[in-house]
Amino acid sequence: MPDPLLAKQGPYLVELKAGRTYFWCSCGASKRQPFCDGSHAGSHFTPRKLTASQNSEAVLCGCKHTGRGPFCDCIRNNLTATHDAADREEVLSAG
Repeated sequence: MPDPLLAKQGPYLVELKAGRTYFWCSCGASKRQPFCDGSHAGSHFTPRKLTASQNSEAVLCGCKHTGRGPFCDCIRNNLTATHDAADREEVLSAG
């Protein structure tokens, strides 16, 4: 089984809206990172569904190697990075 593409070395900090459903890209090929755009079609990758229970920020994995997908567990940084690795100026509005 091939590894996912590395979309970003660090995590994505995103704003989620209560009640909205999102699909996190697990393959790394999406042009709408960290969310799925269907680029996984024909592969063994499947996007991970995430429904926000409240308005909040979330730290989503950019390297696609997390064991907690869609959430970052800093595996790419040998577990030494913190959630602060997602630069506050890179907060993505997810809708």
